[in-house]
Amino acid sequence: MIAVKRDNSMKENRLLVLASVLSLAAVPVSGQAPDTTILDPVVVTATRLPVLRSSVPTAVSVIDGSELRMQGVSSVSEALRMLAGVGVVESGSYGSTTSLFVRGGESDYVKVLIDGAAVNEPGGAYDFADLSLDNIERVEIVRGPASVLYGSDAMAGVVQIFTRKGRGKPEYGAGVRGGTHSSLLVDAYANGGSETVSFGLGIRRSGTDGIHEFNSEYNNLVLSGSVSAHPDERTTATLSARYGDSEFHYPTDGSGLIVDRNAFQARERISASLEVSRFVKQAVQGLALFTLNRSAGGIDDRLDNSADTLGFYAFVSDGVVSRGSADLRANFYLVPAATATAGVQIERQSEGSSSESLSQFGASVDSVDVERTTRGYYAQLQLEPSRQTTLVGGLRVDDSETFGTFVTYRGGATARLGSGSVLRGSVGRGFKEPTFFENFANSPFVVGNPDLEPERSTSLDAGFEQQLHGRTITLGATYFDQRFEDLIQYDAAPADQGDPNYVNVAAARSAGVELEARVLMSSWFSLRSNYTYLHTEVTDAGLDTGPDAGFVEGERLLRRPTHRAGLNVRYSAPGLGNLAFSIHHVGNREDRDFSSSPVERVELPAYTKVDLAGELIVLRSRGQFPGLRLTARVENLFDRNYQEVVGFPARGRVILVGGRFGKF
Repeated sequence: MIAVKRDNSMKENRLLVLASVLSLAAVPVSGQAPDTTILDPVVVTATRLPVLRSSVPTAVSVIDGSELRMQGVSSVSEALRMLAGVGVVESGSYGSTTSLFVRGGESDYVKVLIDGAAVNEPGGAYDFADLSLDNIERVEIVRGPASVLYGSDAMAGVVQIFTRKGRGKPEYGAGVRGGTHSSLLVDAYANGGSETVSFGLGIRRSGTDGIHEFNSEYNNLVLSGSVSAHPDERTTATLSARYGDSEFHYPTDGSGLIVDRNAFQARERISASLEVSRFVKQAVQGLALFTLNRSAGGIDDRLDNSADTLGFYAFVSDGVVSRGSADLRANFYLVPAATATAGVQIERQSEGSSSESLSQFGASVDSVDVERTTRGYYAQLQLEPSRQTTLVGGLRVDDSETFGTFVTYRGGATARLGSGSVLRGSVGRGFKEPTFFENFANSPFVVGNPDLEPERSTSLDAGFEQQLHGRTITLGATYFDQRFEDLIQYDAAPADQGDPNYVNVAAARSAGVELEARVLMSSWFSLRSNYTYLHTEVTDAGLDTGPDAGFVEGERLLRRPTHRAGLNVRYSAPGLGNLAFSIHHVGNREDRDFSSSPVERVELPAYTKVDLAGELIVLRSRGQFPGLRLTARVENLFDRNYQEVVGFPARGRVILVGGRFGKF
């Protein structure tokens, strides 16, 4: 059973409240003037136009890469934990499957982009385990359906990662950290640019022995870069690429039991994008975006020894999944207060894979070689009837070789009431296409269904934001309500032999409230806190029956806590360094325990995790000569014992120390 102590929860909640109060005490009262005025950030992902965040009718968060690196955060998944409405679930050790849940949606309901290139597997799944934060300039997160601009997978949100761009004289730097579990992280970067050409390059190598006694190593190599050219005032071209090569060893079976000494997963990923923008006329901008994402690898779990001949004792797989797209669009700046966007996207997806499973019942061989094409046509209109009001509406039609025609829409409005008050609201529809396996599986145990409909969502949200002290303080609240329909389920016993095993039957709902507070006092102090109340409910269990099924009508969706809260504080002392800590609280949630037979539905207790990080300036940079900082980070400071997935204990206390040099 789950080895988590419940008597810690009250103490942990008190710690979270106390830390919030102490941190807010550092915020100046109304009679004190801030040291600077914080500018309203510009965001791109929400509308595919560079607009002020306060003008966007949907909830958008922006994470600055440099600030996170100062806090010792090294992965995108850890950065996303700091946001309202976002849940991250990691299956234990380094390199294990790491999933993202936005506003209660499934883990494959979020479109993930790297410089515009979709990196999800076809059908929405994305594993954040290998996505490091190095060479990342910022991350934008849109909460709510965005299929009208991005097509499939954007049912509950979009996460876009932007690679660091060079500016001015060339800069370079490097860092190294090591510590618990024999972990070692080494990274280096270089960037720079002129008025016509700029570049940014990065490399990162990480490795660890993992948290288990044997067969728990994880290694990851990442290369990334971008080059931008500005041949004239009207033209910009940017080429970005990211390469990752990882190997994850795991001794556990599907229930978390340590049973295997030689199983591992290897994965190689390449994503690339080329975007060209040109103003063909003063009021007409043409853009072309070409993207490619390719993932290759598989699982190698051979015989442990000659006596390993019981049950399903060996499995080997290998495959390549790719998706490439061409997106052509035009922005028409009709008048200063109106912008129309029209575009067409063509995406080609393919998968070629093979696997072999050995068991005491005999061998099973399976292979897949499939591809499909989808064309999307979309339009968006953004209006500003007054300086205080923004209206955005969009429509998209997707035409797929597998699911046919599907229509999505989105509309929203923002009202800036003066004195820093902002009202916003939106409504929209999103969809997710079936996976290749759900469409085309053909084995003795599973038959795919090429006639599946997409899973779909309908969502609305409404929010209020209040900015104080020249935008140094922002308070916000958002209500959301999402309905998920035509969810795809596995039918173990179809009506006739040879009938497909996958059908559209289930439905669910998620609704809740997101509360946020941000304090940005120039470069010396920042505070971000959030709380999410989430109500999820299965409204149609479909084919699932019994109280321990994955879908139980009237019950919560798995791994979605009702309460989630976070606090992140950073303080910088000029000339000395900085100190940061974060508190992450996750309420109880339900999961399924596969170590029991039959499978049992259980409750995971709440937990609170505290991280602490600091940097000490040893040598300041002068001119082109880099400076030196010593770094330290402690994750899970109080060594809490908890699980995010039943049977897979999370990492205990981790200490990393090192240094980095560069311009600062």
